[in-house]
Amino acid sequence: MTALHGDELPLLQTPVPGPQSRAWVDRLAQRECPAITSRRARRANALGVADTDPVVWKQARGAVVEDMDGNRFVDLTAGFGVAGIGHRNPVVVKALQDQSEVLLHAMGDAFPDPKRIELLEQLGGLTGLDHGILGSSGSDAVEAALKTAKMASGRDGVLCFSGGYHGLSYGALSVIGYKRSAFQAPFSGQLGDHVVQAEFGGELPDLSKIGAVIVEPIQGRGGIRVPPAGWHQMLRRACNDAGSILIFDEIYSAFGRTGRRFASEHFGVQPDLLCIGKSLAGGFPISACMGTQKVMESWGASKGEALHTQTFLGNPLGCAMALAALGEMARLDLPKRARAIETKLRARLPNIQIQGKGGMLGLRVPNTLSLSRGLLEKGFLVLPAGESAEVLALTPPLTITPAQLDAFVMALESLL
Repeated sequence: MTALHGDELPLLQTPVPGPQSRAWVDRLAQRECPAITSRRARRANALGVADTDPVVWKQARGAVVEDMDGNRFVDLTAGFGVAGIGHRNPVVVKALQDQSEVLLHAMGDAFPDPKRIELLEQLGGLTGLDHGILGSSGSDAVEAALKTAKMASGRDGVLCFSGGYHGLSYGALSVIGYKRSAFQAPFSGQLGDHVVQAEFGGELPDLSKIGAVIVEPIQGRGGIRVPPAGWHQMLRRACNDAGSILIFDEIYSAFGRTGRRFASEHFGVQPDLLCIGKSLAGGFPISACMGTQKVMESWGASKGEALHTQTFLGNPLGCAMALAALGEMARLDLPKRARAIETKLRARLPNIQIQGKGGMLGLRVPNTLSLSRGLLEKGFLVLPAGESAEVLALTPPLTITPAQLDAFVMALESLL
């Protein structure tokens, strides 16, 4: 297997997907729930675009992914935003290897290890929020935030916003903001009636019965949307006046992705609770809900049986990798890299409407589903975003090179 350096350009040696990818997907079809991975056996979807097999990943480095057929792709998704410091960052890999020689697992709320403590200390310093609850996924962080807001406010009501996406576990599913939510429909009878939805960037309802207000400062899956100037400040004032807890979901937008360390810094607003994950550990599933001391202390002290915990809370491997990833984020100056990506793409694509900030951008182009497939066949991994797939989302590893971005622009222009 030829080693990747991470700065390569696309190289296609077979049709996409190739025979090895198709063979592996056929094997997957024998064992995985059919609702998970889209395959060529599916009928055309509601938008009239026939689903085809995905490529099966073999290895990745930097901004490059190689599939089982030896085809190389430039990744403009960062693996759902996870690879902010690049795929398989060597410093993070070394931290994983070193930690695996010492301790693989501690015991959630019962017995911590030093890496868990060090990570919470660093996250407190970075976020300006004193206390945290660690988890294994973005949904975990959202669940912890919703529970914490209930404890702090004493109210069941939750306000979410159109287009918002916070995960698919039951608590997170209740606050999803898709108007025509296929995610919620099958489970509507098992979701509570405690959630109110408002327009993202619009007027706010009465918050007197609302305990938690949850929002992405810049929406990700909902279409890379930025609300009007002053809206976040209005939201902060309204929560202060009503005694509601303001939750910022920055699982996608944190750690330099938007050109600032946290997207909230663009707007000068500090939340009561902050949800982070995805790129936190450079590839290991770990997340955190960080909060003010006052809000977190509403839980009260543990009496020997934690009200909120999980077996893998603060896993030593994940914490060690997160500490290494945070160091790499600082060394690489990810906000500066994100700003450079935005500047370059806006200059190279002057006739395309681009929304978002930094390395979290949405291109308003037609036929995003077929366009993303066409780009895959040219060696670029991209995904549509928005309730109607109205934008082509670009969230590349922030280590992507100018040459790789130039090659993407050329491929995009050839398809448009």
